[in-house]
Amino acid sequence: MLDIRSFDHIGIRISNRDASVAFYELLGFEMIADGGYDNGHPLVMLHPSGININLLGPATAKAGENVLMDEAEKYPGITHLAVKVKDAEATEAFVTENGIAITGRREFRGTKTIFIRDPDRNVLELVGPGPSVAQLIAEHVHG
Repeated sequence: MLDIRSFDHIGIRISNRDASVAFYELLGFEMIADGGYDNGHPLVMLHPSGININLLGPATAKAGENVLMDEAEKYPGITHLAVKVKDAEATEAFVTENGIAITGRREFRGTKTIFIRDPDRNVLELVGPGPSVAQLIAEHVHG
């Protein structure tokens, strides 16, 4: 077994640098380094929570489409990024006030979750307070 401590970062391929940076800045991320975006290296963005995303680009095919989530054929890969938020209602209000479409929602045992998409239709799941999604699914499956 590997002695894994935590996620370090997640890489997200993007097609429009300005639109994606503005979107993630709206969510509270700050660009701390441009590792060479035009050559396929990351724009490093850090959130005050410690979450680090690397925006990679530029995408060269199917800009604005999500081949993992939006096509009938299902390809392997990371389908979404889920983050825990402090307040589900405040999060939904923020998203709505800023014109970000809510593309899905669920509530189970009091844990409220909404789904949004970035400019390239990458999915972000915003999970409200309560048990972890892993715990909720395990309890649902195993009773």
